[in-house]
Amino acid sequence: MKIIETSIPDILILEPTVHGDDRGYFMETFRESWFAEHGINARFVQDNQSRSVQGTLRGLHYQLKQPQGKLVRVVSGEVFDVAVDMRKDSEHFGKWASGILSAENKRQLWVPPGFAHGFYVLSESAELYYKCTDYYCPEHEHSLLWNDAEVGIEWGLLNHSPLLSAKDSTGLTLAEAPFYPSSP
Repeated sequence: MKIIETSIPDILILEPTVHGDDRGYFMETFRESWFAEHGINARFVQDNQSRSVQGTLRGLHYQLKQPQGKLVRVVSGEVFDVAVDMRKDSEHFGKWASGILSAENKRQLWVPPGFAHGFYVLSESAELYYKCTDYYCPEHEHSLLWNDAEVGIEWGLLNHSPLLSAKDSTGLTLAEAPFYPSSP
């Protein structure tokens, strides 16, 4: 697996080695020992999968209690995937890093605990699969406003406004949002 660094050192794009021939392909998407060798000591407890239509924007979500690290990949379609640093003691607080994840490029995004996460669907539809380091806990979930000018994410929206849930359309700005006082 190849590591591609982003503008925030803790956010990594992981590109698996794909072994393919006329029959198809094989790739390893997770090996605990490889992750540990590269400083990612994650214990995954929950797997999630979602499907969204083109133009859907989900996020930016994070949990203050039970913070989740996420290993995100796309199994069909293409998304613009984003993580925002919500750790107040970090030199990257309020900054974002991103990557294009697709079924074609087979890349994954590692989002450690302490970050808000979201994505925007570029293809006709997309299915995301992601592993989490802690359980989903809706009573501790927060939503950072996707278009907060202070964060300044360049979403590369298609020719229309994004499709948002009620929760995501009323997210809090960075100035209003609760944050991690230190790294979780």
